[in-house]
Amino acid sequence: MDNLPVEVGLDNFDEEVLAAREPVLVDFWGPSCVPCLALMPFVAELSQSCRGRLKVAKVDASHNRRLCINLKVMSLPTFLLFVGGQEVNRLTGDVKKQAIIDSVRSILVSEGGGNGSTEG
Repeated sequence: MDNLPVEVGLDNFDEEVLAAREPVLVDFWGPSCVPCLALMPFVAELSQSCRGRLKVAKVDASHNRRLCINLKVMSLPTFLLFVGGQEVNRLTGDVKKQAIIDSVRSILVSEGGGNGSTEG
């Protein structure tokens, strides 16, 4: 099993995100969203460095409009953090790497994930 972000859509969102045992960071992106594309390598690194403590999922908003509407994702990039099937944080618009790290770190610490380090 690789540790790259899992691709999710309306058909597997409940299984991959809402029913996940670990916290899940969902990256809503689009192929014409320059900031989204710039964050992709970082999101892949985060998926690797947090393996076993955090699941990272990606949603191509251009192919999953219904899911975006259901979750009220109105702009890209948007990152939603889920714990126990519930959204606990949302980052949208001009999302910086540090904001993502801080959000993930706070969840990993509160979930008992050690020091919350996002470093591998």
